[in-house]
Amino acid sequence: MNWAQFKTILWLRWRLSRNQLQRSGELSRVLTMLMLGVAGLTAMGGGVAGLLLGGTIFGPLAPEILMLVWDGLIVAFLFFWLIGLVAELQRSESIDLARLMHLPVSLRQVFVFNYLASHLTLSLIVLAPAMLGLALGLVWGRGVIMVILIPSVVGFLFLITSWTYCLRGWLAALMANQRRRRTIVVGIAMAMMLVGQLPNLYFNVLRTREPSPSHRGLKPQETQAAREKRKEDREQMLATVVRIHPFVPLLWLPDSARHLAEGRAWAALLEGSGCVLLGLLGLRRAYRTTLRYYQGDVGNKAASGAKSSSSPSVAGELSSRPQITPAPAESEPRPAPYRGGLLETQLRGIPEEAQAVALATFRSLARAPEVKMAFAMPLLATIVLGVIFLGRTRSALPEAAKPFLASGVVSMLWFLLFQFFSNQFGYDRQSFRTFVLSATDRRLVLLGKNLAAVPVVFGIGFLLLSLGTFLARLPVLDTVAALFQLVTMLAVLCLAGNCLSIIAPYRVQPGSMKAAKVPVKAMLLGLAGTALLPVLLLPVYIAPLAGLLWQMAGGSALVPVNLLLSLLLAGAAMLIYRAVLTPLGHLLQQREQDILQVVTSDLE
Repeated sequence: MNWAQFKTILWLRWRLSRNQLQRSGELSRVLTMLMLGVAGLTAMGGGVAGLLLGGTIFGPLAPEILMLVWDGLIVAFLFFWLIGLVAELQRSESIDLARLMHLPVSLRQVFVFNYLASHLTLSLIVLAPAMLGLALGLVWGRGVIMVILIPSVVGFLFLITSWTYCLRGWLAALMANQRRRRTIVVGIAMAMMLVGQLPNLYFNVLRTREPSPSHRGLKPQETQAAREKRKEDREQMLATVVRIHPFVPLLWLPDSARHLAEGRAWAALLEGSGCVLLGLLGLRRAYRTTLRYYQGDVGNKAASGAKSSSSPSVAGELSSRPQITPAPAESEPRPAPYRGGLLETQLRGIPEEAQAVALATFRSLARAPEVKMAFAMPLLATIVLGVIFLGRTRSALPEAAKPFLASGVVSMLWFLLFQFFSNQFGYDRQSFRTFVLSATDRRLVLLGKNLAAVPVVFGIGFLLLSLGTFLARLPVLDTVAALFQLVTMLAVLCLAGNCLSIIAPYRVQPGSMKAAKVPVKAMLLGLAGTALLPVLLLPVYIAPLAGLLWQMAGGSALVPVNLLLSLLLAGAAMLIYRAVLTPLGHLLQQREQDILQVVTSDLE
């Protein structure tokens, strides 16, 4: 390594940081120094706490228990590390390699510097000193042999940071496209939410809890036998956990602590060396990926393959091709008929203008990652909470409550879709000008906007109803009745959403679901819609309530009151929607200039 160049790189980074801090203002400089001081005190406190705990409390523990302590520390480190990973993916390099590739500078030194600078994160600052302090404390409390644990800790941190940097470089190449970038960030956020809920699902749904037997009325021999049985089960589970550790690289550090506590230094050295070797492999791969990205090779494999296959010139390639004599015209195969794309789909019974608005809006929603995240995140949360609730209480759920459970699933869609329906024009932004300039009947514009959300509503509704039917074992007739209630809810939601979208629109920032600035009127109307939720959802619960009253009055169970009344209410809701659509179209025509000014102006 050229230390003179490395010192120059450090000076360059220091100068850039100093200039940025000076331009940020006095308050920003004070806050930055305060944050640095808090981070330093936290790191020192973590190191001292680890030293004291390792020397006094954790030192005398059994090797297996000591291994579990390190397991818990590593789980906490990985949890905070994954939380900061999304923010790390959106950070730029400390020093741009593209500005140095034309200089006689070793790019490896710049890469190493960027690698070190990119991992100054809160999880590393707080937990790395605690892990090193715990290793030193174990040297104090258990013996000199535990000093081998210190390089094992460094090797574990090197393993995590190197492969994280490799993942970051690989994703940076994929996220060169901004739309793909937003999709990747959305996918990572959803995956992290699902991973965070896995322990909750395991302990509340998958794991069957047997009630602990009461020791009252048992003989002393039976009580002792039950205690020995539980102790044997714990020991068996601990032995299984111990056998898993050598096969998982992330668990080699706790396994090294166990080996050192048992006096096997060579096993600990072997696992620590394995962490270092895997870290070197990840760092080498990260360097090659980063260098190819800045050289323009990533994402252009097809183009480079095409260039390498062309030999040695275009003229030579053309001359080497066999001359093909064209066949007679009558023997030429007929081209396949053009089937058209999504925007050319014909929907029977719907005016052509409404079809165009619906299909264009649906394509816009399907291509927007922020809309997918706005729908997917609450949906996943609802599914997880529903699985946990029904997995624990489905055996105690009475039959009379099952129709209301299906109606509750339909009501849940109101919370998932109300934000979108209450501001249908805010997502159009500049595209709303097309509706203003077109000669399309405004009634058909509203109809097309509502039809665009029909696949989303019925797709999510069918998924939730299917899951609820499977978990709660709902009757088929109640599920079919809930589908008609879904139609009723959609009609009510469209009417309320059309009114709010026309009266109180607001602009939504591109690339996110965040409002640029919500007017006070829109905020108050949104709160009023939430407060009137029981009234607006009353048609959904009328049918199951009537079915319950019919059963309580001694009516025949062969008469599907819930299903029949749900069908009638769905038809009535559609008729009301059709009648109210025309005056709402007139209202939209009167206020379209005001809506255009709101959704197209970039407010601060």
